[in-house]
Amino acid sequence: MGLLSRMFGGAKRGAARAFFAPGLGYEGARFSRRLRSWLPERASINALQAQGGELLRARARQLVRDNALAASAIDTWVGSVVGDGITPSPTIDDKALKTAIKEAWLRWTDEADADGLTDFYGLQALVARSMFTGGECFVRFRPRRIEDGFSVPLQLRVYEAEQLPLSFNVQRSDTGNEIRHGIEFDRIGRRLAYHFLKVRPGDGAYAYGLENGDRVRVAASEVMHIYRPLEAGQIRGQTQLAAAMVRMHLLDSYDDAELDRKRVAAMFAGFIKKNAIGDPLPVPAGSDAFGGFGGVGDQPPSVEIEQTVADMEPGTMNVLNPGEEITFSNPADVGGSYEAFMYRNLLAIAAGCGVPYAAMTGDPSKGNFSSQRSIELEYKRRVSQFQHQTLVFQLCRPVWARWIATAALAGSIPGLTPATFARNRAALATVKWQPPKWDWVDPLKDLKADELAIKMGILPRSDAIEARGGDAEEVDARRKEDQDRANSLELRLDGGTVDDPNPVTDAADAA
Repeated sequence: MGLLSRMFGGAKRGAARAFFAPGLGYEGARFSRRLRSWLPERASINALQAQGGELLRARARQLVRDNALAASAIDTWVGSVVGDGITPSPTIDDKALKTAIKEAWLRWTDEADADGLTDFYGLQALVARSMFTGGECFVRFRPRRIEDGFSVPLQLRVYEAEQLPLSFNVQRSDTGNEIRHGIEFDRIGRRLAYHFLKVRPGDGAYAYGLENGDRVRVAASEVMHIYRPLEAGQIRGQTQLAAAMVRMHLLDSYDDAELDRKRVAAMFAGFIKKNAIGDPLPVPAGSDAFGGFGGVGDQPPSVEIEQTVADMEPGTMNVLNPGEEITFSNPADVGGSYEAFMYRNLLAIAAGCGVPYAAMTGDPSKGNFSSQRSIELEYKRRVSQFQHQTLVFQLCRPVWARWIATAALAGSIPGLTPATFARNRAALATVKWQPPKWDWVDPLKDLKADELAIKMGILPRSDAIEARGGDAEEVDARRKEDQDRANSLELRLDGGTVDDPNPVTDAADAA
């Protein structure tokens, strides 16, 4: 047996040596000279967030507050994702009920914010902003009483990620449920509740002795956890600045140092060399013997001054004492590489933030019309993916489902009773969410392309209207109103006169 072990053991060791030989396997998995220092982190994203998620989020918030690039990137992202709002369009067939639902929704959007600071579409922007900076946020349903006077007794409140600490990881002794990163899960992995702090860490209320760590358990059915999952099994969100954070901070420090260097160079600073520390400086005209330092007679001041400054004015020539010499400061210049260096780093930062370079920096000089359009098309695809897969799915749809059910139970919409809602629950819950329109640099070419696609039958007219943030039925209704008003006043909407042929009305008369 010892012989067999030695035989097979030697074979296994030889296979292992062959398997891990430097010339075999993936190049990215080798420990060659160039890759020997590359030791990647193997922990999951949940473990990484438990280790440094709070610090990562705090640094991201500081960048957004203090760094011009981060502030511009988040404004660009929120403006592209939300704009003036992602609006719903009910698909129910009952026209009268559909109109009543739209009117009720429009009234409620102004009441949606529990803090009373914005409307529902402003909350969408706040959620997108919180996700960009903190990686996630939480929106809680706040039911209200009928006597509170709201059109629909429901409001929403947004909580930042810090109010659900990543460090809260325990197992409940009564139920055995596991609480990970502040979220309570049952035995099959379903979310049951969120354990929020009553006061957000870092709030000014902590200065008044309210930092007690008290938590409140909120059922998962009352909370919408909004974040973009990057890996399977991910529990909490990750800031969108993570990939660009270090480069953004270092580049800001470098640019600040370069700005300070320019400032010093512009001051034309000089240094006077003396033979000994006690030698006097040249006395400017009109000052006392000690340059205005308050000496008496020919005696120095009581406080010994080792470093003094001699003022210089433009066009002045000072006569120095024997043995003195002036050496002017000449900070090293970066030469012509500054702009190229900054441009390449700004490109990397823009890519890490997920926004176009021109939009983040306000510099459109680096591209032409075709290149800018191709970049915008790719950016639009990314924004559309985030809108529908994250913001609409995690926020807009749950809000609509809760709102329409609450409105039916409260009798807030004419014609929508609890019985009607029960019979048409699926139809009432089906809504098309329309993102804000996407303006192009040359809208004429896009309109011509849409016109051709509609004539060829490959694009429905309603889709072209919805792509610009409109509702086809509402557009048609308003066109009908304009046409009826124009006919009553004997006007032509196309700019012609009443006697000119009208292809629309002439076709209708012929029919």
